Amino acid sequence: MNKLIRTLFASLVLGAAFASAPSFASPAAPVNGKDYKTLPTQQTVDVSAGKIEVTEFFWYGCPHCNEFEPILEGWLKKQDPDVVFKRVPVAFQPQFVPHQKLYHALVELGVEPQLTSKIFHEIHVERDYLLTPETQADFLAKNGVDKQKFLAAYNSFANDSMIKRDDQMIESYQIDGVPTIAVQGKYETGPGITNSLESTLQVLDYLVAQVRAKKM
Repeated sequence: MNKLIRTLFASLVLGAAFASAPSFASPAAPVNGKDYKTLPTQQTVDVSAGKIEVTEFFWYGCPHCNEFEPILEGWLKKQDPDVVFKRVPVAFQPQFVPHQKLYHALVELGVEPQLTSKIFHEIHVERDYLLTPETQADFLAKNGVDKQKFLAAYNSFANDSMIKRDDQMIESYQIDGVPTIAVQGKYETGPGITNSLESTLQVLDYLVAQVRAKKM
């Protein structure tokens, strides 16, 4: 991998890096504009009435997404059935579009939940950046995924269509850093806002509870 790509992996999180000044979410009453923000235009959510959509905008190459993954998974296991979790892969540079395509191919094959933590480990611990379909296919084959089926899903028209949808959502939600978590198409929070992985969960608890009670 060339020096540019290594540098981008080390530094290109575009807002996910925590601010240097300490500022932590208030567990009892998170503050709009400080601990979370309200989108100027509420986005359409793809859930039935009574459900609460929680969407993570993420990038496999993001070190903070890697750190946040097990914490977020633990939070999700504690949620009631009315919380519907979704992911949107982000590519801030064209070089990283293969990570978007990797995610959607795994979703199409029905193996994304089982492999997410392994992909983060491969990229951030093993330093195998998985930036080509060939290296992805080789890695996945070691984890029980048929190469040809993966490559077919990777190169499919449906995958390209999902990338376009991702990019539209990234623009609509004004995503400039990852991980960012959107709640019910109206609110956003994340470590780049709260300056803490754990505080982000406190804000998520608050937002979900407020939406559930129809107070927000």
